[in-house]
Amino acid sequence: QAQLVESGGGLVQPGGSLRLSCAASGRTSSPYTMGWFRQAPGKEREFVTSISWSGGSTGYTDSVKGRFTISRDNAKNTVYLQMNSLKPEDTGVYYCAASRGYMGSNRLSYNYWGQGTQVTVSS
Repeated sequence: QAQLVESGGGLVQPGGSLRLSCAASGRTSSPYTMGWFRQAPGKEREFVTSISWSGGSTGYTDSVKGRFTISRDNAKNTVYLQMNSLKPEDTGVYYCAASRGYMGSNRLSYNYWGQGTQVTVSS
């Protein structure tokens, strides 16, 4: 079983940047695919991006393409989400998730979740 802990959230002005981190512990030797989801107040949790174990494959939801970049450092058991050109609609709690090979947007197919980190984009 893997444990995930997110960090790096905060308050940022529109157009600004944040870098989120997700540190994994526990059974991190398993080849987990990693993903980021977000949940705005009153809305369902939605897929943002995912990355394969090797880092060679990534996927993004359309609304963040060209602005967000996911990456991972397996030696540090850490996944990152670099968020640039942030917009107010990016506001929400961002969750890190791990799956055994699945890279899609169905949150039910992810096996492990972090507790989330708040991102607020506001002037």
